This record gives sequence, C-alpha cells and structure tokens, in this order.
Amino acid sequence: MRIGIDLGGTKIEAIALDDNGKECFRKRISSPQGSYQNTLNALINLVNETETTTQTIATVGIGIPGMISPQTGLVKNANSTWLIGQPLKHDLELSLKREVRIENDANCFVVSEATDGAAKNADVVFGVIIGTGTGGGIYLRGKSLIGANAIAGEWGHNSLPWPDKEELAGRKCYCGQQGCIETWLSGPGFSYDHKTHNNLEKTFSAKEIIIAAEDGDKKAQASLQRYEKRLAKSLASIINVIDPDVIVLGGGMSNIKSLYQNVPKLWGKYIFSDEVVTKLVPPQHGDASGVRGAAWLW
Repeated sequence: MRIGIDLGGTKIEAIALDDNGKECFRKRISSPQGSYQNTLNALINLVNETETTTQTIATVGIGIPGMISPQTGLVKNANSTWLIGQPLKHDLELSLKREVRIENDANCFVVSEATDGAAKNADVVFGVIIGTGTGGGIYLRGKSLIGANAIAGEWGHNSLPWPDKEELAGRKCYCGQQGCIETWLSGPGFSYDHKTHNNLEKTFSAKEIIIAAEDGDKKAQASLQRYEKRLAKSLASIINVIDPDVIVLGGGMSNIKSLYQNVPKLWGKYIFSDEVVTKLVPPQHGDASGVRGAAWLW
C-alpha cells in the first residue's frame, strides 16, 4: 500500500493506492494557515486515519509547495512560508517511525501526468502548477529532473518576460524579489490584478472573475485576456529553454478552459522557432495528479 499526500496552500489531500494503483482511500481537508506545528499534526493525523481505515501500514510520499534543501534538510522555497526552515522530513519520520519521501508538488504532478496521464509517452514534459502559488516540474525521459540545487522547474520565481509598460514595476514577491511570474499568474495574483487594474474596493476570487467573464462582464474579460497573454509569455520562455513536447497545466487556474485555445495562439510571437508543435493540455487526472504522484514516489 502507498499513501500519497498533496500539501497545498489551501487544502491537504491524502490518497491510498494498492500495488496495482487502485484507489482505496481518499480524504481532503483544509490546510492549516500560518502554523508549522498544526500543519505537521494534520499530516500525521491523515496518515494515521488512512492506515486505520485501510488496516495496513503503508509507504508515505508527500508533495509540498517547496523543496527539502539537499544541504540542510530543511524546507525551502515554500509559498506556505511557515514551512520554510522547518525540519518537516525529520519530524514526520520521527512521528511515523519510518522513512518519508518528500518531493516538490509540481514534480509529483508532472510524474503522474507523464506516466499515465495527459502527457503519457512524451519524452520531455513541463508540468505547471498555477494555484495559490506558481510552480513547475520537468519530466525527462522517464524521471523527474530535480537539479543540483533542487530547484529545477521553478519558473514562478523568474521575472515576467517581455513585460509591457504597465508590468515593469511588478509586485514584491514573498521570495524577496520584484515582479516574479508567481505574482501575476497565481490565483491571488490574478485577483489582485483585476482589483487594482479596475480600481475596485472588493477583491474577487479567481473563480468569481472567470464566472463574470463567461457572463459577459467586460472588465473580467479584459482581466482574463491579460492573464492569458502573461501565461503565454511565461510559457514561451520555458519552451525556448527546454523545448518540451507537452506542457500540462495543474492547480486551480488550470480549470480555465479558454487557456488551452488562446495561450498557444499567443505564445508563437515569443518563441524562437518558425513553428511550435508543443502541446498545452489539461491534466488527465485533474487535481488528483499531485497526490497520485506523491504516492508513486515509492
């Protein structure tokens, strides 16, 4: 039995798979906010509940919105900032009395989709997470690429490429830089842009903005068009570097159907090629891809 856990910014999901990959258990809870100890307790409780329900001891794989530093063993680069600098792997292994494998959530996502999902049989795949934060993972001929510093695929903390005049200043990012892609393409970044661009008093969620756009709201439609262009520019810079066969979108923002038609129409202007054959696709396993990939870390 394999347990996979996807630790997200707003939710934590657990899944149990048998040796044939059949789902035996699934549960989703809200992510504790601002507390490392509460997050740790939530993870431990999910493992215990899963094993009690399935009546078996399982391997545990966890996808997190960050990475375990190879140098220190502590969490780094997490947009759930209360995890940064914490010995998450050590504390989990101490409590669960077994080895726990922890990987970046985008790496788990891309492994799942490249193995038996939307990018099956592709040699090079870029997996995108656009939700509470913005992350990415690279799948190269049968395995995820981690990198010497464990940051391969972290496109969200590069600057927005080819910025328009109004994009030059950019917002300050939690990582300490200015104008990171994450501040534009995450769900909160999309909401912030819609609010500030239109001088609104209320902050609308990404879902509310998309519904308004579908209902014909001109301001919401314009916000979505700005988002599509920024996503096209950002993905074009990835294509120029790793030239993937397939790009799979994940995270809450991947549910916007117009992205899959409109973004490829826009990105050709920025890609250093006469033709672009890279495919942009939604995840076959939906928002379960990350948690499935975490389970398959074993």
